[in-house]
Amino acid sequence: MNEHRYAGRVRSVEMSGIRKLFEAGGADAINLGIGQPDFDTPDHIKMAAIAAIREGRTGYTPNAGIMELREAICEKFARENGLAYRPEQILVTAGGSEALHLVMEALVDPGDRVLFTDPGFVSYAALAAFAGGKPEGVPLDATLHIDVERAKEQMDEARLFVLNTPGNPTGAVESEESIRALVEYAGDRGVTVVTDEVYEHFIYEKKHVSAARFGEDVITVNAASKTYAMTGWRVGYLAAPEDYIPEFLKVHQYAQACATSISQYAALAAYTGDQSAVVRMREEYRARRDLLYDGLSGLGFDFPRPEGAFYAFVPMGRPLIEKAVENGIIIVPGEAFGSRAPEYARFSYATSRENLSRAIGRLKALMG
Repeated sequence: MNEHRYAGRVRSVEMSGIRKLFEAGGADAINLGIGQPDFDTPDHIKMAAIAAIREGRTGYTPNAGIMELREAICEKFARENGLAYRPEQILVTAGGSEALHLVMEALVDPGDRVLFTDPGFVSYAALAAFAGGKPEGVPLDATLHIDVERAKEQMDEARLFVLNTPGNPTGAVESEESIRALVEYAGDRGVTVVTDEVYEHFIYEKKHVSAARFGEDVITVNAASKTYAMTGWRVGYLAAPEDYIPEFLKVHQYAQACATSISQYAALAAYTGDQSAVVRMREEYRARRDLLYDGLSGLGFDFPRPEGAFYAFVPMGRPLIEKAVENGIIIVPGEAFGSRAPEYARFSYATSRENLSRAIGRLKALMG
C-alpha cells in the first residue's frame, strides 16, 4: 500500500498536549489538566434550547447567526465593555476556536508573522501555521505578564498580535496601561490586534479592559463556553470592523455554514437572562484559586497568585512534573504552551475543592 500524503503545514503541527491528557490517568487520577468548567449549564439556558427544538428551530440560520443573538451580543458589549457595535459587525461561530480560525484564514498570507505570548494558549501557534503564517512567541516578564517593550520590538512588520487576558495558561490579567500601549503601538505599525477575552468574567481582584477601546483595527473573540459553562454547546463570536466580516464569512460559509441553531437560541437566553450563575461560578473559582495557591505555596512553590481565568502556572521542574503525572495528578507541562516555560506546569482549578485538596496532599507525599 502506498504511503498517504499530507499537507506539510498540517504535518508540522503537533497534537495538543492538553487534549492528550483529557482522559489520562486511572480511576484514581485527579484531573487538573483540562480547562473546562465543572459546573452544569444554568437551567434557563437549557430550557431555551429545549424550547427551540420543540418549536422546530432546527434548520440552518443566517451564516452570521440569528439576528436576535447578534443584537444581544451588541447590547452585552455596550453594557459590559463600553463598546459600540452593530449586528453587521458580529459573526456567531462554533465556539471561540472557530472565530480564531476564521481570523487566521482570512487575514494571514504565507509567511506572515503572527505574534502571541509564549507561554500562551496552544491554538494560536497551530492556527497560524495552518494558515501558512509564521508563529512567533512574545516573552512574559517575571510576573507572567506581557513584556510590553519586548512585544513592541517584535511587532514591526507583523500581521497579527494575539492578546489574551485573562491569560491561559498563566491566569494573568493585563493592566489597562499595558493593553492601551500594545493596541496603540500595533495601530501605528499596521498590525491587527486579535483579543481573546473568553475568561473576562473570571477576574478576582483586578478588572477586565477590552482592547477594542483603544484602537479601530481590533478583532474581539469571545464565547459563551466558559462564562456560562457551555463548552460542549460550541457557540462563540467575533466582533470586528464591518469590512472584515464578509471575508470571515467566506471561510465560515464553506467550512461551517452556521453555528448550531439550538446553541444559538441557548446563547440568546444566556446573554439576555439571569446572570447570577456567572457570579456564583466566579466566587467559587476565587475560593478554589485561594485554596490551590495557599496549598502550593505552602509546599514551597513560588509563583504569582492567579488574577483571572481558572489556571495556576507553577514552576516545578520537569522531573517533579513527570512524577506527578505518573502518580495520577494530571497537570499540563509548560512545553505544551510554547518554548519558554518547560519547567512550569499548568494546574486547572475548574474542579472541586475536594479534588484540589487531594492533589495538594498527593503532591506533598511525592515530595517527601
